[in-house]
Amino acid sequence: MVSPDTIRTAIGVIGNGTALVLFLSPVPTFIRIWKNGSVEQYSPVPYVATLLNCMMWVLYGLPLVHPHSMLVITINGTGMAIELTYVTLFLLYSAGAARRKVLLLLAAEVAFVGAVTALVLSLAHTHERRSMIVGILCVLFGTGMYAAPLSVMKMVIQTKSVEYMPLFLSLASLVNGICWTAYALIRFDLYITIPNGLGVLFAVGQLVLYAIYYKSTQEIIEARKRKAAQVAMTELVIDGKPNNSTSGHH
Repeated sequence: MVSPDTIRTAIGVIGNGTALVLFLSPVPTFIRIWKNGSVEQYSPVPYVATLLNCMMWVLYGLPLVHPHSMLVITINGTGMAIELTYVTLFLLYSAGAARRKVLLLLAAEVAFVGAVTALVLSLAHTHERRSMIVGILCVLFGTGMYAAPLSVMKMVIQTKSVEYMPLFLSLASLVNGICWTAYALIRFDLYITIPNGLGVLFAVGQLVLYAIYYKSTQEIIEARKRKAAQVAMTELVIDGKPNNSTSGHH
């Protein structure tokens, strides 16, 4: 008979895989930033927020805080490296006030995590107490990170279009949330259950919106294509007239 711990580990490994997909999902955005040499209108906040979230979960997973949490450390350690890469690219391709803002946020995060680590390890002397303090902070920051899909969902309802809410990402979020919720329930861990349970709810909400607005999205895209084709045709006709007159002089 397979032990609950073995099942938990297997689910955690799948959770690591889906979380990695989510961490890597902004890669096309950063390829665009790199090619254009500018951050354009992109906001650094989601990446700085995710970086803080990863740092807190790495702290939570440390043997001194919450033993037997290796899978929590591996994925959040990886996420930390990925988000740091994104933030570094932001610093390279932004200037002035935008760059200063990112640097200040980064410095504040490192100082905050450092202070929490020092205080928890020196003042809380049991794993339960340490897990509780860091766990509550993780839930707060994790929930903050899940506020991002809400703004996308609002935009979908306003525009009646799911164009900027990729189905693949919504599915990956759902699988990721289910894996980590199951992982947390097998050997009950309230602090991993809450943010991932919320993640499942938001992902289901996104899929429901996708089903509702899929048809109207296709209609919007088709209408845009027709309009672009009409504009191209009128430009061709307007541009064509002088071309015809000049060709008459030969």
